[in-house]
Amino acid sequence: MRTLFDPAELPPHRMYQVLTASIVPRPIAWVSTVSADGVANLAPYSFFSVSSTHPPVVQFTSVTRKDSLRNIEATGEFVINVATEPLISTVNASSATFDSEVDEFAALGIDTEPSERVRPARVAGSPVAIECTLHQVIPVGDSFVVMGDVVTVAVRSEALADDGLPDFRELAPLSRLGRNEWGLPPKVVMLDRPRRPA
Repeated sequence: MRTLFDPAELPPHRMYQVLTASIVPRPIAWVSTVSADGVANLAPYSFFSVSSTHPPVVQFTSVTRKDSLRNIEATGEFVINVATEPLISTVNASSATFDSEVDEFAALGIDTEPSERVRPARVAGSPVAIECTLHQVIPVGDSFVVMGDVVTVAVRSEALADDGLPDFRELAPLSRLGRNEWGLPPKVVMLDRPRRPA
């Protein structure tokens, strides 16, 4: 027996709740931008993934038009900061609906550091910052898929494993689940990808 959720019969907000409670966990893009007037902005987005590896392109989705999207369209730049377990309260606080003239970094006391290739600052406490220039914005229904060309990935040295790649345990990434639930770093299982059957 299954319960069916038909989008043709449900109000949009209820369908949003069904989808976000079903597609879990979702990594968080903590997106920093700067407005055309120079006001910094920081907001978390849990519809986030990789679009392409060659060339490197990442994406996040803004449900409705928000300050981050407007800033990116105006300046063509943004940074995706990895949201981590020690920063959970601050990440959550930055999801509030601030007025567009409010600098969330200043309002919430979040330390910044300069980016290498783009104007928006990085979150100093984030172990990984992906600096991007705008690739394209794709409108989809009530949302906007924001795709960014990766111009550099800045990783704190202590977050690198022996193989030179980011270490999941050191990143301690947060995820979003359904309702008001957040996911903490899960147990890691090592499995090699199988070879092609003979």
